Amino acid sequence: MPDPNHAAMEFLLTRRSRPPRTLTTPVPTRAELLPILTAGARVPDHGKLEPWRFIVLERPALQRLAQAARERGAELAMDPERIAKGVAQFADAHLAIVVIKVPRDTAKVPEIEQTLSAGAACLSLVNAALASGWGAAWLTGWHVHDPEFATRALGLAPGEWVAGVIHVGTETSAPPDRPRPDLDGVTTWVTA
Repeated sequence: MPDPNHAAMEFLLTRRSRPPRTLTTPVPTRAELLPILTAGARVPDHGKLEPWRFIVLERPALQRLAQAARERGAELAMDPERIAKGVAQFADAHLAIVVIKVPRDTAKVPEIEQTLSAGAACLSLVNAALASGWGAAWLTGWHVHDPEFATRALGLAPGEWVAGVIHVGTETSAPPDRPRPDLDGVTTWVTA
C-alpha cells in the first residue's frame, strides 16, 4: 500500500467550490494553467479514448459568448431573467475552461463510461485549480446545453456537447461551508 497523503486527504475533505460571481482578476497565466489542465486530463479513461477536450476562454472570448448568449436567448424568446443569467456567466467571467464531451465510436467502452470520464475531468479541473490557490467552480446552463448555441458559439462538432464550464480566478470572499450529505443516508454497507 502506498504511503498515505494526509495533505491531499485534508484538501479533499475541506474543498469548496467558489461561486463564479466572487471570482475576479488576476487569473492564471497560460503557464500557470498548464498544470491545472494536465491534472484535469489525468482522470479515469477506459480504453484511453480521451472522450473530452478543453476550450480555454479568455476575456475577449467570454465577452463574445456573452453577446452570443444574449442573441440566442432572444431568438428563443426566453424570459429576460433567464437570458441575463446565461449572459452573466460569460460577461462577468475572466477565465473559463469548457469541457467538451467528445464521443468516441467504440464497442469496447460504453458511452456512459465516456460521459463519466468527461465529468471526472470537470471535477479534476476544479480541484486542481483550488489546490493551486485559485477559486474555481463548475457550472452549466441553458446556453451551453442549447445545441445551436454550442455549435455556433463554441464550434462543437456533431455529437459533442458541453459537460461543464469551469470558472477560475482570484476569489474575493470565501463562502461558508454548506451542509454535506448524511453518510448514513447515502451509504449502504454490504457484508455478504
